[in-house]
Amino acid sequence: MKNQALAVLVPLTLLLSACTTVKPVYKDSGTRIGPCASGGPDSVAQDFYDLRMKNPSHGIPDSATLSKYRPYLSDNLYQSLLKASQDPQLRNKLQGDIFSSVAAGPDSADVMDASSIPNTDARNIPLRVSMSRDGNRQLEWKDEVLMVREGTCWALDDVRYLAKTPHIANASLSNALEK
Repeated sequence: MKNQALAVLVPLTLLLSACTTVKPVYKDSGTRIGPCASGGPDSVAQDFYDLRMKNPSHGIPDSATLSKYRPYLSDNLYQSLLKASQDPQLRNKLQGDIFSSVAAGPDSADVMDASSIPNTDARNIPLRVSMSRDGNRQLEWKDEVLMVREGTCWALDDVRYLAKTPHIANASLSNALEK
Protein backbone atom coordinates (compact mmCIF):
# COMPACT_ATOMS: atom_id res chain seq x y z
CA MET A 1 0.00 0.00 0.00
CA LYS A 2 2.83 2.41 0.86
CA ASN A 3 4.57 1.62 -2.44
CA GLN A 4 1.41 2.39 -4.40
CA ALA A 5 0.89 5.72 -2.59
CA LEU A 6 4.54 6.62 -3.13
CA ALA A 7 4.29 5.69 -6.82
CA VAL A 8 1.37 8.11 -7.19
CA LEU A 9 2.76 10.93 -5.00
CA VAL A 10 6.22 11.21 -6.61
CA PRO A 11 4.96 11.94 -10.15
CA LEU A 12 2.24 14.20 -8.74
CA THR A 13 4.82 16.16 -6.73
CA LEU A 14 7.03 16.55 -9.79
CA LEU A 15 4.08 17.70 -11.84
CA LEU A 16 3.08 20.30 -9.23
CA SER A 17 6.64 21.60 -8.88
CA ALA A 18 6.80 22.10 -12.64
CA CYS A 19 3.69 24.26 -12.43
CA THR A 20 5.26 26.60 -9.90
CA THR A 21 8.57 27.13 -11.71
CA VAL A 22 8.87 30.68 -13.03
CA LYS A 23 10.99 31.19 -16.10
CA PRO A 24 11.87 34.59 -17.58
CA VAL A 25 10.27 35.52 -20.86
CA TYR A 26 13.72 35.88 -22.43
CA LYS A 27 16.53 33.60 -21.33
CA ASP A 28 19.12 36.10 -22.45
CA SER A 29 19.00 39.63 -23.70
CA GLY A 30 20.78 39.09 -26.98
CA THR A 31 24.32 39.76 -27.94
CA ARG A 32 26.32 42.84 -28.71
CA ILE A 33 28.99 43.11 -31.37
CA GLY A 34 30.56 46.48 -30.52
CA PRO A 35 31.80 48.22 -27.38
CA CYS A 36 29.22 49.41 -24.93
CA ALA A 37 28.57 52.26 -22.51
CA SER A 38 27.88 51.36 -18.91
CA GLY A 39 24.72 52.31 -17.09
CA GLY A 40 20.99 52.01 -17.35
CA PRO A 41 18.90 53.14 -20.32
CA ASP A 42 18.42 56.71 -19.06
CA SER A 43 22.06 57.32 -18.16
CA VAL A 44 23.31 55.89 -21.49
CA ALA A 45 20.85 58.11 -23.41
CA GLN A 46 21.86 61.17 -21.36
CA ASP A 47 25.56 60.44 -21.92
CA PHE A 48 24.91 60.15 -25.66
CA TYR A 49 23.17 63.54 -25.84
CA ASP A 50 25.86 65.13 -23.63
CA LEU A 51 28.53 63.85 -26.04
CA ARG A 52 26.58 65.18 -29.04
CA MET A 53 26.19 68.62 -27.49
CA LYS A 54 29.93 68.84 -26.75
CA ASN A 55 30.76 67.89 -30.34
CA PRO A 56 27.72 68.82 -32.45
CA SER A 57 27.46 67.45 -35.96
CA HIS A 58 24.76 67.67 -38.57
CA GLY A 59 23.54 65.23 -41.15
CA ILE A 60 24.65 61.63 -41.18
CA PRO A 61 27.82 61.34 -39.09
CA ASP A 62 31.07 60.41 -40.83
CA SER A 63 32.90 57.24 -39.80
CA ALA A 64 35.16 59.05 -37.29
CA THR A 65 32.16 60.58 -35.52
CA LEU A 66 30.26 57.30 -35.68
CA SER A 67 33.16 55.56 -33.94
CA LYS A 68 32.77 58.03 -31.03
CA TYR A 69 29.02 57.29 -30.92
CA ARG A 70 29.46 53.51 -31.26
CA PRO A 71 29.24 52.57 -27.54
CA TYR A 72 25.88 54.37 -27.30
CA LEU A 73 24.25 53.04 -30.49
CA SER A 74 22.62 49.65 -31.02
CA ASP A 75 24.29 47.32 -33.49
CA ASN A 76 21.35 47.79 -35.85
CA LEU A 77 21.36 51.62 -35.75
CA TYR A 78 25.13 51.76 -36.07
CA GLN A 79 25.08 49.54 -39.17
CA SER A 80 22.23 51.60 -40.69
CA LEU A 81 24.17 54.83 -40.12
CA LEU A 82 27.37 53.33 -41.59
CA LYS A 83 25.45 52.24 -44.67
CA ALA A 84 23.73 55.65 -44.95
CA SER A 85 27.07 57.47 -44.66
CA GLN A 86 28.14 55.75 -47.90
CA ASP A 87 24.99 56.83 -49.75
CA PRO A 88 25.34 60.33 -51.32
CA GLN A 89 21.60 60.55 -51.95
CA LEU A 90 20.75 59.97 -48.26
CA ARG A 91 23.55 62.28 -47.10
CA ASN A 92 22.08 65.07 -49.25
CA LYS A 93 18.53 64.33 -48.11
CA LEU A 94 19.24 64.22 -44.36
CA GLN A 95 20.59 67.58 -43.28
CA GLY A 96 20.58 69.11 -39.82
CA ASP A 97 20.59 67.18 -36.55
CA ILE A 98 19.28 63.71 -37.35
CA PHE A 99 19.09 62.81 -33.64
CA SER A 100 16.42 65.45 -32.90
CA SER A 101 13.31 67.04 -34.42
CA VAL A 102 14.93 70.47 -34.81
CA ALA A 103 17.55 70.97 -37.52
CA ALA A 104 19.87 73.08 -35.35
CA GLY A 105 19.84 70.41 -32.65
CA PRO A 106 19.64 70.94 -28.92
CA ASP A 107 22.06 72.81 -26.70
CA SER A 108 20.27 71.31 -23.71
CA ALA A 109 18.83 67.79 -23.38
CA ASP A 110 17.28 66.17 -20.34
CA VAL A 111 16.45 62.46 -20.59
CA MET A 112 13.50 61.42 -18.44
CA ASP A 113 14.38 59.08 -15.61
CA ALA A 114 13.88 55.34 -16.06
CA SER A 115 14.58 54.61 -12.41
CA SER A 116 12.21 51.67 -12.26
CA ILE A 117 12.46 49.11 -14.99
CA PRO A 118 9.26 47.03 -14.88
CA ASN A 119 11.08 43.71 -14.87
CA THR A 120 14.48 42.30 -15.61
CA ASP A 121 13.20 40.86 -18.89
CA ALA A 122 12.76 44.33 -20.40
CA ARG A 123 14.46 44.43 -23.79
CA ASN A 124 13.43 47.92 -24.89
CA ILE A 125 12.33 51.10 -23.18
CA PRO A 126 11.12 54.32 -24.81
CA LEU A 127 12.35 57.44 -23.01
CA ARG A 128 11.22 61.04 -23.51
CA VAL A 129 13.93 63.64 -23.96
CA SER A 130 13.18 67.31 -23.22
CA MET A 131 15.32 69.46 -25.48
CA SER A 132 15.83 73.15 -25.97
CA ARG A 133 17.84 75.55 -28.07
CA ASP A 134 18.61 79.19 -27.33
CA GLY A 135 18.43 81.54 -30.27
CA ASN A 136 16.47 84.73 -30.83
CA ARG A 137 13.82 83.05 -28.76
CA GLN A 138 14.00 79.88 -26.74
CA LEU A 139 12.82 76.78 -28.57
CA GLU A 140 11.66 73.73 -26.59
CA TRP A 141 10.52 70.32 -27.79
CA LYS A 142 10.41 66.66 -26.82
CA ASP A 143 11.58 63.63 -28.73
CA GLU A 144 11.57 59.98 -27.77
CA VAL A 145 14.51 57.60 -27.87
CA LEU A 146 14.09 53.85 -27.98
CA MET A 147 16.67 52.17 -25.82
CA VAL A 148 17.32 48.45 -26.36
CA ARG A 149 19.24 45.96 -24.30
CA GLU A 150 21.94 44.07 -26.16
CA GLY A 151 23.66 41.57 -23.91
CA THR A 152 24.35 43.51 -20.72
CA CYS A 153 24.38 46.88 -22.49
CA TRP A 154 21.69 49.49 -23.10
CA ALA A 155 21.94 51.28 -26.44
CA LEU A 156 20.02 53.85 -28.46
CA ASP A 157 18.12 52.09 -31.26
CA ASP A 158 15.87 54.81 -32.70
CA VAL A 159 14.69 58.41 -32.30
CA ARG A 160 11.04 59.35 -32.72
CA TYR A 161 10.60 62.96 -33.81
CA LEU A 162 7.82 64.50 -31.71
CA ALA A 163 8.16 68.25 -32.36
CA LYS A 164 5.17 69.90 -34.05
CA THR A 165 7.08 70.42 -37.29
CA PRO A 166 10.15 68.14 -37.40
CA HIS A 167 12.76 69.05 -39.99
CA ILE A 168 12.90 65.44 -41.22
CA ALA A 169 9.61 64.34 -42.78
CA ASN A 170 9.73 60.78 -41.48
CA ALA A 171 8.39 59.97 -38.04
CA SER A 172 11.66 58.44 -36.84
CA LEU A 173 15.37 58.19 -37.56
CA SER A 174 15.10 54.56 -38.65
CA ASN A 175 12.37 55.48 -41.17
CA ALA A 176 14.48 58.37 -42.47
CA LEU A 177 17.45 56.03 -43.03
CA GLU A 178 15.38 53.72 -45.23
CA LYS A 179 15.41 54.46 -48.94
